[in-house]
Amino acid sequence: MQNIDNNPIKPTFVMAVMPILLTMGLMMLQLFVYDDFTPHIPLTIGICITAIFGKAWGFGWDQMESGLCRVVAVALPSLGIMLIIGMIIGGWIISGTVPALIYYGLKILNPSIFLVAGCLVCSVIFVATGTSWGTIGTVGLALVGIGEGLGIPMGLTGGAIVSGAFFGDKISPLSDTTNMAPAVCGTDLWSHIKGMLPTTIPSMTIALILYGVLGMKYSAGTMEGETVALITTNIANSFNLSPLVLLPPLVVIVLAVKRMPALPSLFVGVLAGGLVALISQGGAVHDVFNAMQNGFKSNTGVAAVDTLLSKGGLMSMLWTVSLMMIALAFGGILEKTRCLEVILDKIVLVATGRLGIVAASTLSSIGTNTITGEIYLSIALPGRMFAPAYRAQGLSITNLTRSVEDGGTLVAPLIPWNVGGAFTAGTLGISTLAYAPFAFACWLSPCFDILWAATGFFCPEASDEEKQRWIDLKEPVRGQGDGETTQVFSEVSLEKA
Repeated sequence: MQNIDNNPIKPTFVMAVMPILLTMGLMMLQLFVYDDFTPHIPLTIGICITAIFGKAWGFGWDQMESGLCRVVAVALPSLGIMLIIGMIIGGWIISGTVPALIYYGLKILNPSIFLVAGCLVCSVIFVATGTSWGTIGTVGLALVGIGEGLGIPMGLTGGAIVSGAFFGDKISPLSDTTNMAPAVCGTDLWSHIKGMLPTTIPSMTIALILYGVLGMKYSAGTMEGETVALITTNIANSFNLSPLVLLPPLVVIVLAVKRMPALPSLFVGVLAGGLVALISQGGAVHDVFNAMQNGFKSNTGVAAVDTLLSKGGLMSMLWTVSLMMIALAFGGILEKTRCLEVILDKIVLVATGRLGIVAASTLSSIGTNTITGEIYLSIALPGRMFAPAYRAQGLSITNLTRSVEDGGTLVAPLIPWNVGGAFTAGTLGISTLAYAPFAFACWLSPCFDILWAATGFFCPEASDEEKQRWIDLKEPVRGQGDGETTQVFSEVSLEKA
């Protein structure tokens, strides 16, 4: 019902969930009935549905348009990084960088340790550089090629890569989400990282054990040895594998460690790849430009090699970028029409006790991730909304930052239309639904959040010092939202550094 004064009214809980339920219904229809995973149109229709409801509540189109455009605009650096990574993939293949990583990886690694090693490598690279997308788009892509050559299913390889990269995303002090969670919730970075260890360590330990057990299944094959020899021989015949080809990733890692901004650092990687291609591989300028634009096309005549190396290019990222823009716009209009605020307010009010509040914040972060497709919104909104409730329970805020980080950062790559899931699937060439079951560290962490809340282990109460800080800062302790979620989100940089 529209407000007769043309002032927007706050929707009821039932009305707030209606646009979401209808949109999710369309998504399920597309995915499970039509067996077609292209969520662009259902999400676009979801924006229209939300706009119709918003109009009935008194919101003008200009208001709703500004809300959805603001979220998309703030995320433009992330979209730019995706396009640059597409250029990096094409450029680093034609330069011989990715082929060299695959070549030496196949020479050094064997199937029994590959999954464990791949997961650890991705984790270490991210902790050092602070970029999960860069890790997946470079080292992760090479690991997919190595895994395929070793005869390991791509879904399993993708799961190990995602577990390692997003595990690093969770604990690296260089990560944007690791810095964002304590800032939004009201604690410091190092307390937040320390607070995440009770879920991070056991989930990663179990994941590595599972990868070791699964890797043993592929340790005794003979077909894999023949495939490895075929791939390595053809790569060596097709590319000059001099040490120079390893310069582009080295340059990017050095710039990342020096905390240079992500966009220019990655673009320097593009330029370095192009120069190496011209010098080391003797390629023409037009060929380098074409690889960066449309991807590299391998024509060795060996299907295994051509499949591995025919990837990349700016154009290969457009499907994912368009999906991200639509998902962000959907999240923006849901936020502007106060649907998300109303839903979270309701959850905060009914959540009681330690288990109830931890489960509610974790599931709310996962739900926001699923509904909006946006990692940062899934941390900012629940983090801001649940902080007063945690204070009312006398629980340390590190319980909340751990909860929203596990439900936000680690769950993101498991959702096909999420920013993290869409990027990972588009970059690695592996369906989200194929690798998600094997991304053990990602879905185990939220489970440990709820387990510790149920048992009381690793759920510290607020110290006297922390309580005094709440008093000094006049932090609210009510279990209600404060209506500042839009402001909080708009102030958070969405650049995926």
